[in-house]
Amino acid sequence: MDKAFDLIAVGDSTIDTYIKVEGASVFCDINTKDCKICIKYGSKIPVEAIDHGVAGNAANVAVGSSILGFKSAIYTNLGKDSQGELIRKALIDKGVSTDYVFESDTKSSNMSVVLSYQGERTIFVYHQNWDYELPRDLVSSNWLYLTSMAETFEKTNIMDEVCRYVDRTGSKLVFAPGTYQIRADIKKYPRVLERCEILIINLEESRKILGLDDSEPEVIRDILSKLLLLGPKTVVVTNGDSGSYASDGKQYLQLGIFPTEVVEKTGAGDAYSAGFIGATNFGKKLSEAMVWGSINSAHAISSIGAQNGLMSREEIERYRATVPEFVASAL
Repeated sequence: MDKAFDLIAVGDSTIDTYIKVEGASVFCDINTKDCKICIKYGSKIPVEAIDHGVAGNAANVAVGSSILGFKSAIYTNLGKDSQGELIRKALIDKGVSTDYVFESDTKSSNMSVVLSYQGERTIFVYHQNWDYELPRDLVSSNWLYLTSMAETFEKTNIMDEVCRYVDRTGSKLVFAPGTYQIRADIKKYPRVLERCEILIINLEESRKILGLDDSEPEVIRDILSKLLLLGPKTVVVTNGDSGSYASDGKQYLQLGIFPTEVVEKTGAGDAYSAGFIGATNFGKKLSEAMVWGSINSAHAISSIGAQNGLMSREEIERYRATVPEFVASAL
């Protein structure tokens, strides 16, 4: 039976304010992994540019999927305020169904501030404490994309509701946990992980999920294997400038990054997710899905804003044709 949607995203949406900083410094520990951006305390700091845009993991993937040609929708919560109106309008303009967007009379919409400096971003995130409840009339979808929520998700039944929805509709579940879901320990939700078609996280998140100490060496193949044991059929781990890794238990793959001029990195992971899911939905192999994710991500970070650089299927295929040598290799 045909599904009503190709993808439904479940999670928070926000308005991002982008600030491109000039007068800042970066200081890193000797291992160069723990870095801090520093600005002069108590001063007026000149900025190069300020911009605003709709973002949030769920919104980014819903929009990215729509641009790829999917019929997409989103379950998200907004306040009855100007930010909420802006988010709703932007979703509609990008072809995302807002049938499952709910507005609160008492709570304001999410907002974030993104500091951009030398191509890297630092994000100040505000998550409203929403009361999550998967809509009872949520129709069937080929894919259900479960992602970042406020810490109040633990006080609701949203994770169990997702499991029941997947069981009822046969939707393929993609789980890209956010900060609070990882902090709560996603291993506490085995029913979600066991129903998970694809788990998408970054390397830092994978170490937190597995409880790996910073002193332990990063053996990527072992990390992928341990994540697969949690239940998902396929695991994808992104790692910034080092590219991405993926495994379905049969093959263990790595892929570098698609070359691009970095303007601002917000939404890179979401763009990768949209490209990866799109390729998978179009019947591409795991190795080629990684390529689609990388190309979409590279184009996304060549623009300011999480959604401005997202690509259509035709655009990705055109870019892909120019680099036939860009292929994933065995780990």
